[in-house]
Amino acid sequence: MLNNIKFDENGLIPAIIQDAKTGDVLMLAYMNETSLQKTIETKETWFYSRSRQALWHKGETSGNTQKVEQIKLDCDSDSLLIQVTPNGPACHTGECTCFFHHVDGDTSTRAVIHTIVDTIEQRKQQPVEGAYTTYLFNEGIDKVLKKVGEEAAEVIIGAKNNDKEEIKWEIADLVYHTLVLMNMTDVTITDIKNVLYERHLAKKEE
Repeated sequence: MLNNIKFDENGLIPAIIQDAKTGDVLMLAYMNETSLQKTIETKETWFYSRSRQALWHKGETSGNTQKVEQIKLDCDSDSLLIQVTPNGPACHTGECTCFFHHVDGDTSTRAVIHTIVDTIEQRKQQPVEGAYTTYLFNEGIDKVLKKVGEEAAEVIIGAKNNDKEEIKWEIADLVYHTLVLMNMTDVTITDIKNVLYERHLAKKEE
């Protein structure tokens, strides 16, 4: 791969850092051949600082390292996409991503599923009195199974009524209770993605 990379006149290439789980773009930095090689060897991100003209290891002082999951080269071979598992915020401000200013005032909901998954785990580890998720954990899996069944039935009713608003609300309820059930049974979002990915590949090969 290194032989195909087109570094610029300064020997650098832009690297987009993406959360492998949520898909969020965490930061944009630059790499030279040495920092890229160290990234490949250590499985953690290393960059080249244009202002300091020196290599730097992400998280070396803050502890917010990034475990490399995959490195991709774009079609023109002049930029990298590096998917990572972050160990803490990517931004020096403490924000999870450096891209937290919304120029158009819009707010993305793309990572909401992962946010809910994290909140469910927090409620299990640190119960909050009066919180519905805490109530479900206290009641146990039979209660959650009952709710999954009830919400699935409500989705069917909404679909039969051809009521889009009802369908949206009931599917959202079904997804939430399914996520709680997944937590209770140690099934992750990644597990589901892998199954869907395998099915997709198998279908293409038929």
